[in-house]
Amino acid sequence: MSEEGLEPGDGQSLKRDLIASIPSLRAFAVSICGNPDRADDLVQETLVKAWGSLGSFAEGTNLTAWLFTILRNIYYSEFRKRRREAPDPDGAIAARLVAPDSQHAHMDFLDFREALQKLPLDQREALILVAASGMSYEEAADICGCAPGTMKSRVNRARNRLNELMSLPARPGRESAEARPAVALTPASRD
Repeated sequence: MSEEGLEPGDGQSLKRDLIASIPSLRAFAVSICGNPDRADDLVQETLVKAWGSLGSFAEGTNLTAWLFTILRNIYYSEFRKRRREAPDPDGAIAARLVAPDSQHAHMDFLDFREALQKLPLDQREALILVAASGMSYEEAADICGCAPGTMKSRVNRARNRLNELMSLPARPGRESAEARPAVALTPASRD
């Protein structure tokens, strides 16, 4: 046995599994922090922390859930440290970022991302874990440290609120909200 408690051949398999989880970790990180650059930093910090803590990983358990929990804990620790910082409190900088009207799909995506960021963190987190990452309610509940029923409630409230936010009247010069495709985030099929 190596000092991490894994067989010598297991290192390559674990390394492949860690690498395979990066896209999911990044998507989750972007969803909770709303900044792709910061999300990349969170993923990197998560992988470094996970690699250093491989001895505490229980073989046979869900590696992705373990990594999501580490990422979430890093985010909340930093959030507590930075809660008094307000680099763009009124959204003035974000409001100056404009794309031409000819990019409807991109603009619809930006509208969706903006609406997603308006959800409370617990609802946004639940929606991303269940609907976008394809986790079961039970897996997502384990990551967030709540009951599966609470997770179901959060996902339902998030979907309803997101639907309300996406149904708001369109900006002048843009197509109406009714003409946009509905956002349908449903959990991936379960075995």
